Amino acid sequence: MHFEEWMELVVKTFEVAGVAILAVGSIAALVGAAMSVSRGERASAYKRARHDVGRAILLGLEVLIIADIVQTITIDPTLESAVTLALIVVVRTFLSFSLEIELDGTVPWRKGRRGEGRTD
Repeated sequence: MHFEEWMELVVKTFEVAGVAILAVGSIAALVGAAMSVSRGERASAYKRARHDVGRAILLGLEVLIIADIVQTITIDPTLESAVTLALIVVVRTFLSFSLEIELDGTVPWRKGRRGEGRTD
């Protein structure tokens, strides 16, 4: 097997892992929510499911970004692929950032300040 074939295998592995994380994480979140509803915890079930699905999406996006980076660096190192990678990373970073804010209720750089009593 040549280097490029190995790298294609690595990329495919990361892509499969990313999709699996999205699917399995979302299914696990929905099953957990269904179990909470069956116990009569309707309000917390929705909140928990939403949080868990969001976390699965964040992790899946991170793994898919790894696949894109490996592909661009090792398999198709052209200017066009680098620009495409940059656009993909920008879009996925924006999605991750938006999900992070929605899930935690604050921008990432303010997380540590929440419990410190600061008002700035």
